[in-house]
Amino acid sequence: MKLTRSLNRSLWVFHFNSGSCNGCDIEIVATLTPRYDPERFGVKLVGSPRHADVLLVTGPVTNQMADRLRRVYAQMPGPKVVMVVGTCGQSGGVFSTSYNLAGPVDQIIPVDVYVPGCAPRPEAIIQGVVTAIAKLERLEGGAK
Repeated sequence: MKLTRSLNRSLWVFHFNSGSCNGCDIEIVATLTPRYDPERFGVKLVGSPRHADVLLVTGPVTNQMADRLRRVYAQMPGPKVVMVVGTCGQSGGVFSTSYNLAGPVDQIIPVDVYVPGCAPRPEAIIQGVVTAIAKLERLEGGAK
């Protein structure tokens, strides 16, 4: 995918664990290491959803986290992109029949980018970020 125009700012990401086994979280941390170094492209994690462009969600949504996920999504300024990392966030994965699940992420909030895998490799997560950048560019292009 060729990006013809770039964002005029860095891409800030807020990570939200909605009930995962932490396998995807470990891969996200591996993606942030100097081996892959996404900060050279301006991608960085932020501590508040109010500063984020991308909401990165891992894990299936438990009953306790469903309302929290909706609140975090509502706090993000637009335009925003939601990226689900891992099979559990997409379908529930191995936890799909659990009594404690509200469902996959797309049943709680709208999702723009899916990164499949259990746990997905850092290269797949970076490809998801590239897709998120392209989506944000389309959203910002339409807003002007």
